[in-house]
Amino acid sequence: MELKSVFQLAVLSLLSFVSGAYAAFGYTSSGGTYIIDAGSANPLIFSVSQSNCDIRSIKYRGTELQYGSQFTHINSGLGSATVSISQISGSNKYIKVTCVTSTLTHYIVVREGDSSMFLATYITAQPSIGELRWIARLLPDKLPGEYPYGEVSNTQRSTSTVEGSDVFVVNGQTRSKFYSSTRFIDEDSHCVFGGSDLMHVCIMTPQQESSSGGPFFRDINSNNAGASTNLYNYMNSGHVQTEPYRMGLHGPYIMQFSRSGIPSVKNVDVSWFGEVGVIGWVPASGRGRVTGTASGVQSGMEGVVHWFNNAAQYWARTSSNGAFTSPLMKPGTYTMVLYQTEFKIATSTVTVAAGQTRSQNIAGTFNTSRNTLWQIGQYDGQPTGFRNADKFLRMHPSDSRMSNWSPLTYTVGSSPLTDFPMGVFQSVNNPVTIQFNLGSAPGAATLRIATTLSFAGSRPQINVNGWSGPAPSAPTKIDSRGVTRGAYRGHGEVYTVVIPAGRLVAGSNTITISSISGSSGTTFLSPNFIFDAVELFQ
Repeated sequence: MELKSVFQLAVLSLLSFVSGAYAAFGYTSSGGTYIIDAGSANPLIFSVSQSNCDIRSIKYRGTELQYGSQFTHINSGLGSATVSISQISGSNKYIKVTCVTSTLTHYIVVREGDSSMFLATYITAQPSIGELRWIARLLPDKLPGEYPYGEVSNTQRSTSTVEGSDVFVVNGQTRSKFYSSTRFIDEDSHCVFGGSDLMHVCIMTPQQESSSGGPFFRDINSNNAGASTNLYNYMNSGHVQTEPYRMGLHGPYIMQFSRSGIPSVKNVDVSWFGEVGVIGWVPASGRGRVTGTASGVQSGMEGVVHWFNNAAQYWARTSSNGAFTSPLMKPGTYTMVLYQTEFKIATSTVTVAAGQTRSQNIAGTFNTSRNTLWQIGQYDGQPTGFRNADKFLRMHPSDSRMSNWSPLTYTVGSSPLTDFPMGVFQSVNNPVTIQFNLGSAPGAATLRIATTLSFAGSRPQINVNGWSGPAPSAPTKIDSRGVTRGAYRGHGEVYTVVIPAGRLVAGSNTITISSISGSSGTTFLSPNFIFDAVELFQ
């Protein structure tokens, strides 16, 4: 009995030592790194280089998760930085790492007892690599899985490259890190996961006010690349970017380590973040709101209100009766846009003041009464329902799982919507043909072609029963691949062509829509545009 008691006491002492070792909130300095212990029940201990801000080791519950050949950092690594550390007491205890370069200040904050890194990045210039991103490079044998889209962005064991160095073939399927994207407005958490006790490492971004692209922008979230599993938070990039980059404070954003499933950004409170002293932080008391009612959205479509200026961007969904309330916004004058789903139907301006709520309604006038002879698709800013629109977000257009792209003929009144292509690629399926019957000659009419994205200067030109419509001017160029990376949203050009009287006839009619461009390319990198809707009306 006495020996047993001694043994039990020894075990308890050992457990107490281990627990204390892993739960001692604080930091030490060793070998040119700061070693930070979050003091959490599920221990998180990581090390940060004192010379360049790279995270060189991440241990969660005693398991090393950091890839050893490349590290976790902002951009592709800062190269060198002035790195400092401090412990701060406020409503909780915090450790703050501050990394400073000539144009960037990056923060890594740990809150006592929380297995999370709270991150924020303040910039005065876009990084020279052209992308502002956080990338965690983690061990694929520990964290092989990706959430929420699974293997579409898992490129390990690829056998060939489809295009560039970022679309691959794995087990006969096309895959790319770009296929992990989610619209900003839909972002909750995106994660990598694995291990015998199922660890999740997740990124959550409560707001993207200093990013660019608006509510429907999407970018890379994760990629099991074989050597490492990479988890991202993209803040600014040129991936189908439609507006200038915003400077200032990006964040906070959170990298959370969890054994209790997938966290939700809805449960994240970062109101305390101002306690740690961060450049560019604007507290709730220094912000205002906009409330109002949106009208004119087509029945059955979602209403979205978007506010933006050179410094910030925000958005909110409308309720079933059109009511909306903005997030807390920085003071300033904003462009205010109303979308039905993603199709712009109204624009105005509004001024926001700190500590105030501004009431302002917005009304769309697009859906006014007109004599529609026929319409293909809906004005929702997306290629909804068209051929391959259900697949392209998660695979390349050349993928064998895609339906045949070859030049299609759509017959109004009898063809299913899937007989109309989501886009026209100049060297693949050019043109698309529309056949229809009219009971009588209508006189002059208007054909409206709403598009969502153009690549390489592509725009539609029509031919009506042998009459060629005018060639539109080139759209605003976006210097980025689009649909081959799972993107469909650009500037959303809408083209209208007045068809003179006498060109449409009673009985059978044929309209072709062709891609024209002064540029060239092959297959799915040939000039192309994406359809939203096509309508013939008077």
